[in-house]
Amino acid sequence: MISNDNFWYKNAVFYELYVRAFRDSDANGHGDLAGVVEKLDYLEDLGINCIWLLPIFPSPLKDDGYDVADYYGIHPDYGQLEDFKQLVAEAHKRGIRIITDLVLNHTSDQHPWFQEARKDRASKYRDYYVWSDDPSLYSEARIIFLDTEESNWTWDEEAGQYFWHRFFSSQPDLNYENPAVQDEMIAVIKFWLDLGIDGFRADAIPYLFEDEGTNCENLPQTHDFIKRVRKFMDDNYPGRILLSEANQWPEDVRPYFGDGDEVHMAFHFPVMPRIFMALKQEDITPVKAILERTPAIPENTQWCIFLRNHDELTLEMVTEPERQWMWEQYAPEDRMRLNLGIRRRLAPLLNNNAKKIALANSILFTLPGSPIVYYGDEIGMGDNIWLNDRDGVRTPMQWDASPNGGFSSAESVYAHAIQEPPYGVETVNVAAASQDPDSIYHVIKRMIRVHKNNKALGWGDFAWARSTQADKVSAYLRIYDGQVLLILHNLTRLEQNISVELPPEASMETPIDLLSELTKGSVENQRLTIEVPPLGYYWLKLL
Repeated sequence: MISNDNFWYKNAVFYELYVRAFRDSDANGHGDLAGVVEKLDYLEDLGINCIWLLPIFPSPLKDDGYDVADYYGIHPDYGQLEDFKQLVAEAHKRGIRIITDLVLNHTSDQHPWFQEARKDRASKYRDYYVWSDDPSLYSEARIIFLDTEESNWTWDEEAGQYFWHRFFSSQPDLNYENPAVQDEMIAVIKFWLDLGIDGFRADAIPYLFEDEGTNCENLPQTHDFIKRVRKFMDDNYPGRILLSEANQWPEDVRPYFGDGDEVHMAFHFPVMPRIFMALKQEDITPVKAILERTPAIPENTQWCIFLRNHDELTLEMVTEPERQWMWEQYAPEDRMRLNLGIRRRLAPLLNNNAKKIALANSILFTLPGSPIVYYGDEIGMGDNIWLNDRDGVRTPMQWDASPNGGFSSAESVYAHAIQEPPYGVETVNVAAASQDPDSIYHVIKRMIRVHKNNKALGWGDFAWARSTQADKVSAYLRIYDGQVLLILHNLTRLEQNISVELPPEASMETPIDLLSELTKGSVENQRLTIEVPPLGYYWLKLL
């Protein structure tokens, strides 16, 4: 059963799960909620604390469910509300929490609200959206999907006006200046919390309000509304969380934590590309620079960090030269690029190098924040760059070596499981990975277990340690409640012999690596001397 700890998210490991791709229980070619229930024992054994479900609402699926047509239902491909209730109940029995995507900023143009709005200017729903006769309004707002959209305004012939959208033109933005819209979304939040979920990943929250003369991002009105949501949740559903998706620089995300009275968690987007920069450059400096730029956050809040997810590897929060360099290094073919990012999974990005994949995950699990594992990355799944848009990183989960990878027994599936080596289902699947003690699956499973059992990794203070070869071998401390951990990552392809200055709290003469449970290095005069193997890492317990 899940605990009553209201701060569970501080030390949690999240698992991002695409229902359509995970497990098809009824052989219709689409994954479903009942299929997720079938695989809960797998997730419990992996050790994750919380599942994050991508959108499950009814939708025309022009944006894979982020174009919501009904906030109060389940897409028929996935099942019914009763299936969702069963999933929540069965997950909770296993100590696993569930959060779902909450698409606040926009609906589908097929949503009944928008259909009514476009028909009649006198309809109450007309003011649920943002309309104008002048498409030059809010001209300082950037266009997010530069590869598909020419404007944030689209003419609607039936309505006889332009409507505002920050994403695809099939996704009109809601008008949060209208109190009725705010009340509607609070009602949506209540509906899902009453079904027992443990919180929301709030999609695209920087864009909720518009204001002429601004870039229409991170406006004060947005923070006021998020505070209202947080108060509603804390007053009525303590222990449930709000995780914000705000792809912004850390100083712009910091206000979303408020004084501990806005979001509980926020993604730290800029950390992610800099991990890949560091791995390619064999130098931790890019990560160090962004962390030094990151403001402190309230004690009751937490960052959320990741290596990959359902979208492209976003390169919005890098400089233009850095973006060009990342494309050259990690996406040399045009098909690998999408918008301002790279549509590749973790294993292909790192050339299927098992040591680099493990090293990247070690960085993920030890930096400040709660880590997210993207479904399939725990077994080293590949991608299909020949599929459209972001579909290449949303292929079926590979459970075994059967033709559909154990995902489905249907003859026709929503997308084919990957067949080609080295990522094909014959070799990359859960069954094979679980039987191989040296597989990335077991490496990540061990990291999850150690992370959960050591609060310093979730709650601990973070500080860089003084060491030799400091750029090539990152050395940082995680300190909490009498526990002192030293984390070492050798980013180079050569063995490195280093010396690290230990803090006064460190008292162990022979540090123990929490992952291998072996002693490592030697300590003399508060200095650790240690050899770190190529692309190696240690999580050393010093006290």
